[in-house]
Amino acid sequence: MKTGNNKVIAEKMVKTFSLRRQEIINEAPAVSHFMKRWPALFNVKQINEEFKRLTTVSLESTFLAKLDKCTQKLLSLAQSKGGAAGLKIRHIMDKLLVNNTADGRREAAIRCLVVYLGEKEDDLFKEYNDTHDFEENLKMEMMKICIVGNRATIVVEGTKVLEGSDLARSCALLMGVIYALNLSYPKQLKFTFEWHIVQEKETRPVNPAVLGLKE
Repeated sequence: MKTGNNKVIAEKMVKTFSLRRQEIINEAPAVSHFMKRWPALFNVKQINEEFKRLTTVSLESTFLAKLDKCTQKLLSLAQSKGGAAGLKIRHIMDKLLVNNTADGRREAAIRCLVVYLGEKEDDLFKEYNDTHDFEENLKMEMMKICIVGNRATIVVEGTKVLEGSDLARSCALLMGVIYALNLSYPKQLKFTFEWHIVQEKETRPVNPAVLGLKE
């Protein structure tokens, strides 16, 4: 898409923000229907912009910067966990930290966080063997980050909402999608999303475990 077109679309998205919010709040449309009504919203740039319009916070940059800042503390706390959760955490770290890349550290931190808070990775992430396997099971996923190889796709209500980002960015963007569509986050991931909200909005966490992870 040409730069000029991008600028025009961005301006129109700003002007139609209140109309979009009224539709979301008053009608609570299905995600697939809303995507057809507002296709320009469903890309990385506009999800970031919509989140900023709603919260005044820069979504991805804030999340990734704070994740990087607290990764070492998070991994150290997670590594001290005992029992089955501790074994799971050490397996995650052994797998993802072998090359010590930024993406690997971020993914390890997020996956360890979920386990450390007593929640399940499988409730947030679903790994598929190939694209065919993913497409066959797509309609069963209500809210998930689905992974095929190194590509992550955000799925809501059985619909592919955003594709192609890495896992850490997808976690940030999922929060953007939740805010943009006025959705509730999964109850089984309450503490993980509570931590996420703390990073984005500097709110005080309720759960003591989440408080321990806040700087």
